[in-house]
Amino acid sequence: MAGELEAYAKKNKIKFFLFNFTDLFGTQRAKLVPAEAATRMQKAGAGFAGFATWLDQTPAHPDILVMPDPNAIIPLPWRPDVAWVAGDPWMSGKPLEQAPRYALKKAMEKTAKSNLKLMAGVEPEFFLINADGTQISDGRDTQEKPCYDQASIMRRIDVITEISSTMIQLGWGPYQNDHEDANGQFEINWNFNDALTTADQLAFFKFMVKSIAEKHGLRATFMPKPFINLTGSGCHVHLSVWDNARKKNLFDDAKDEMGLSPMAYNFLGGLIHHAESLVAITNPTVNSYKRINAPRTVSGATWSPNTVTFGGNNRTHMVRIPDAGRTEFRLPDNAANPYLMLASIMAAGMHGIEAKMDPGKRLDIDMYAEGHTVKNAKKLPLNLLDALRNFGKDTYLREALGVEISSAYLKLKHAEWNQYCRHLTQWERDTTLDC
Repeated sequence: MAGELEAYAKKNKIKFFLFNFTDLFGTQRAKLVPAEAATRMQKAGAGFAGFATWLDQTPAHPDILVMPDPNAIIPLPWRPDVAWVAGDPWMSGKPLEQAPRYALKKAMEKTAKSNLKLMAGVEPEFFLINADGTQISDGRDTQEKPCYDQASIMRRIDVITEISSTMIQLGWGPYQNDHEDANGQFEINWNFNDALTTADQLAFFKFMVKSIAEKHGLRATFMPKPFINLTGSGCHVHLSVWDNARKKNLFDDAKDEMGLSPMAYNFLGGLIHHAESLVAITNPTVNSYKRINAPRTVSGATWSPNTVTFGGNNRTHMVRIPDAGRTEFRLPDNAANPYLMLASIMAAGMHGIEAKMDPGKRLDIDMYAEGHTVKNAKKLPLNLLDALRNFGKDTYLREALGVEISSAYLKLKHAEWNQYCRHLTQWERDTTLDC
């Protein structure tokens, strides 16, 4: 209803709104709209040139009009007169098919017809680094095994507690903050929610963490593998399917050894079936594959999968079953577009449910030590190009996401790969100059 934003502004003393949308590469785009103009902008939308963002458009295309979602307003506690509001791009009187948030909303509408709702919780990891990005910000954070290091998290307590306090203020329910496995690396966890809410929160979380880090003279990076000798940053996704009323967890089954229902195993089967192409969405950058296929790190483990397997409470597999009623998908990283990531996961999982896919045998071995003994498990792609080629051949997943958005994504990502290939590295010169 027009006027909702203006009413919200008056009640909460908001002077400006960030009308936000997320493009195909996960970059957040925004216009700063005065509260006095919010009603007009809510009716007409805020105009953007699509070609100026990562969308498959030309300068000849008409404006994208971003229509704000009044249910997705998040005030900025560190800047109380500004509120962020997620929006949906429209063009020529209809939703833009290339818009990732719209793709997720369509996927959710489809599952809702079957009285199913995907619930998701995320574990985004990030580094606090110096302003120029060359090293971690804490020179005393040097332990070989720094995970959960009390002294290191206390040296960064001002940043971490401000982020966590902000999330408490927003009602997200953060429940733990910790120093992760790499020096300079942290993770903050909060309550799970429906897929759209979680995607909005993750998009805002990245913006919030970067903003608060800058406030403290630091820089936050969600890059999958910013330091070659340190553990990379993942975005583990905890998944369950509930009824529309969110009264019953349909993944929960007390009779099963792992506490999972047949539906949960079928959903897992869909993830296993589509993993080799799904990775093009969940791990979308050249750098992503330096995390997935990383050699042993300083701490002794990568904490990242390279094989399409699942196990019980075992972090060496692509999918972990930590307890009853949920699965942990350990493949994604934070370069992933939050909306495309959850839309593609939903599409793969729902395909598994529809086709009653069998995930295969659970493996309880240490994949880092004994993975070479597994002969029939699929390997994840070694690079972005292989992942894109797999996604291009996955007709079901592309159609489930939407042909237009899938084609646009593939076109732009292939262009990105080609741009990467034009770069000549020092390693190439060192190893080949005198060949």
